[in-house]
Amino acid sequence: MAAELREILPPDTALAYPAMQALRPHFEDESVFVARVDEVQRGEGYRLAGVFEEPQHAVAVAGFRVGHMLAWGRFLYVDDLSTLAEARRRGHGRRLLEWLAEEAQRLGCDQLHLDSGVGPDRSDAHRLYFNTGLSISSFHFARRLRP
Repeated sequence: MAAELREILPPDTALAYPAMQALRPHFEDESVFVARVDEVQRGEGYRLAGVFEEPQHAVAVAGFRVGHMLAWGRFLYVDDLSTLAEARRRGHGRRLLEWLAEEAQRLGCDQLHLDSGVGPDRSDAHRLYFNTGLSISSFHFARRLRP
């Protein structure tokens, strides 16, 4: 059976949880994750797409939103892109990035953006980004305001 890529809508947000937790392990409780996405982030335009090898949970997910900035015009921003460890190297991340680029074009976006952490554990992700046409275009600076 071929893997299916589809948008994940409420009430099915929990289907994204295992794959998202691989990237965002601080979400230790599925219900907290679902509430955050459905009650906070979706209201800000956040959407989820997932790749399903079987009808259960997604094995790879992308969280994204459309925005506007003076610097970028209309853009699609990828907040989260994650694949379960056991499902990596099967092309799911590439497939999601290609779908995201098509969705961005469909929505009239000028650019697609994502930020990625740095370190030796991120080299596979960075290789994927380069291989799908993304480039490093800036440094991202951040300052924590609360502990």
